[in-house]
Amino acid sequence: MNDAALEFLLNRQSHPAKMLEAPVPEGAALERILTAGLRVPDHGKLEPWRLIVLARPALARLADLAEARARAQGLEGTALDERIAKGRGQFDASPLCVAVVSAPVEMPKVPRIEQVQSAAAVCLSLVNAALASGFGAAWITGWTAYDRPFVTEGLGLGTGEDLAGFVHIGTRRGLAPARPRPDLAAKVTWVKS
Repeated sequence: MNDAALEFLLNRQSHPAKMLEAPVPEGAALERILTAGLRVPDHGKLEPWRLIVLARPALARLADLAEARARAQGLEGTALDERIAKGRGQFDASPLCVAVVSAPVEMPKVPRIEQVQSAAAVCLSLVNAALASGFGAAWITGWTAYDRPFVTEGLGLGTGEDLAGFVHIGTRRGLAPARPRPDLAAKVTWVKS
C-alpha cells in the first residue's frame, strides 16, 4: 500500500495556465516529468503519441498564430475578441507547455480509440508528474487544439495526427480555485449480480 501516492491522487488539483510562472522544470527535472508522463497504458506497445516541448519563444509564436487564425475565421465584434482572447490566452500566460500529439498507427488488433485514449492518458500523467514534482500544471485544449491549420502550421502535425492537449507547467502563483469534486453516489453504479 502506498498511502502517500493515494493521498496525492485524492487531493491533486490542476492550476490554470494563467496561474503559472517561471521557473519551470528544465534538464533532468523536465526529463523525469516527461519520462513519467509516458508511463501509460499502451495496448500493443505502439506508443501512439509524441510530445512537443514548447518554450517561451515558441509560445509567443503560437499566441500570434492563434490571433491570426481567429481573425481568418470571419468573426466580428465581441465574438472575435473572445476568440482571440481564448486563443492567445493560454500561450501568452504559460511559461512552458508540452503539446501531446495523438498519433495512432494502423494495427488491426488495437482499435484506434484505444490509441487515442492512450494519448489522453499521457496528458493526465504529465499533469500528475509535474504536480508530484512540486510544479503546477494544467491540461487544456481550447479551440486552437481542433483548428487544423493551427496545429499543422504551428505544431507541424501530420496527416492522421491530432492534438490530445496542451499541458502547461510552471511554478504555481497562488492557490488554484477550489473545484467541487464529483459526487460518488451520483456517478457510480454498483452491479452485484
